[in-house]
Amino acid sequence: MISNDDFAKQQEPSSADRIVSYFKERILRGELKVGDKIKPERDLAQELSVGRPLLREVLRSLSMLGILDVRHGSGTYIGKVDLSMLSDFFTFCFSQEQAILEDVFQARIAIECQAIRLACERANDVDLNRLGKWLNILVATLEDPEEGGHADFMFHQSIVHASHSQSLITLYGALSELLKRSHIQRRQAFRQNDGVEDLVAAHREVFLSIVAKNADEADRRLREHFAIGDVLRRKNLISQYLGSQEKTQTVN
Repeated sequence: MISNDDFAKQQEPSSADRIVSYFKERILRGELKVGDKIKPERDLAQELSVGRPLLREVLRSLSMLGILDVRHGSGTYIGKVDLSMLSDFFTFCFSQEQAILEDVFQARIAIECQAIRLACERANDVDLNRLGKWLNILVATLEDPEEGGHADFMFHQSIVHASHSQSLITLYGALSELLKRSHIQRRQAFRQNDGVEDLVAAHREVFLSIVAKNADEADRRLREHFAIGDVLRRKNLISQYLGSQEKTQTVN
């Protein structure tokens, strides 16, 4: 049976956790900002009651994540996290899960449906021009799953960027590698089925709704677009299944 003292010890953060929490809490409170120089190792180790070798190791790990910027001969500063590293981290974590692309697709719906409402309020001429450019490329690459999938991803990413919500942009960016894979897979499915014209029309209606600043219409059009994609994906699964059945019967 675990005693109260043992339970309390289990709840105490480790020395490494204390170091990480030190930076996390101060950054959240605004006491440390990007570019600020942190205390020397000796002072930090004393303040946190940790050994300098452990502190040095944690600082090295935080610098690899971009949270800290170690400048030899100058000191260590609060860094600006590289979003691509965050995306790599999410990709590694999620890639071990089964059917993760379908799950990520559901997260994508949640992010984009809020983002498109904000885009209707906040999108500027630069945002609209970017969306229009990727819409044109998307139409021109219908027969190319790789290029078309990339253009499709960039169109939807442009919607999120047009929201000018840093939180939504960061979350979407963290999932970017998985989302790109999802777009390419779906493009491969669309190429084998009827309904590609509907897909293009849906993208065009989404774009025009943003230009018109009609949030309700944009949200509805985006959800219709997702539904079209889901129908085409299911058609592809059925055709694949029927094709495998025909091959089996031919062999037998």
